[in-house]
Amino acid sequence: MASIKEIAKLANVSQGTASIVLNGKGKQYRISEVTQQKIYEAARKLNYQPNISARRLRSGGEIVLPIIALFWALDTRTMLISRFLKGMQEKLQTIEGDYELLIQPYVGTKLSEVRSLVTGTRFNGAIIANATEEDEAFLEEAQLNVPIVLYQRGSDKYCSVNVDSYYTGETVARLFASNGHLTVGTIVPNVSSKAIKLRKEGFLSEALKQGLTANEEHIIYSDFSEQGGYEAIKRLYQQDQELPSALFVISDQMAVGALAALNELGKNVPGDIEVVGYDDDEVTRFTIPSLTTVHLPVEEMAAECVRLLMDLMHHKQIEPTSSMLDTHIVIRQSCGNGRTS
Repeated sequence: MASIKEIAKLANVSQGTASIVLNGKGKQYRISEVTQQKIYEAARKLNYQPNISARRLRSGGEIVLPIIALFWALDTRTMLISRFLKGMQEKLQTIEGDYELLIQPYVGTKLSEVRSLVTGTRFNGAIIANATEEDEAFLEEAQLNVPIVLYQRGSDKYCSVNVDSYYTGETVARLFASNGHLTVGTIVPNVSSKAIKLRKEGFLSEALKQGLTANEEHIIYSDFSEQGGYEAIKRLYQQDQELPSALFVISDQMAVGALAALNELGKNVPGDIEVVGYDDDEVTRFTIPSLTTVHLPVEEMAAECVRLLMDLMHHKQIEPTSSMLDTHIVIRQSCGNGRTS
């Protein structure tokens, strides 16, 4: 294993400077970006792997446990983190040995600014969730010093855990077709996400195959929140045109707001319009009417992320691999109870 002395020699800097940069404190000590990049490049060439546990010796000689970092974007998807943590905890309980968990929030599109991810000095492995397309581009170019698993994102470079988002969209379109609808629409979170794009594309493509009409004005982009779903319905019903009789809302949070707006407008769900959400947030069992939704197996996906990361951290897994889990529609009152147009 390469030492800081070897890295300093290759980068032509002092050991002290190399140590500061590799500990993520280069900016704090005003070390130039050029010098920092030289040190990181030297570390990558020498396959440097920091001994985090040794650095974190407590008084009395107790060694702190290996650390798993969970990178989670700071947006409305933080509501799903409790389900993800539950899945991680249940999996970790089945694994020999103990681990510490570090939750690292980050701003979508700015993952590259989290220096600890580049330096690899704060944790032994990381799960990265909800990366935007900009974040994914950064990850594909970056040379990281710790094992990484991506949640809900695909990659040829890193291990990943996914569901088939395109197929998910197709299943919702087929449900609407089987219920006798002719005109459908969708409310789409206005975020940079390949998974969301694939759900939308799968839905619209299959709707066309099933002979359903999905007019462009019935595809509404809005803020990824309850308020966003509420405002999307208001915009939809302000248009003087034939309205869809079925709506795929690609977020349960947005669907909650959409149901509120439909109720305010005096629209009967599912009598006037059927609604399907996405995520299977348990809260939506208690909306009025209860929301039909696509179940995203968050807990199972979290467990699979942990399994892959453990294999990487213990060198049992070398080549990138992708695990694909299944989704299914949970039929509740808002759609799927035999309504026909």
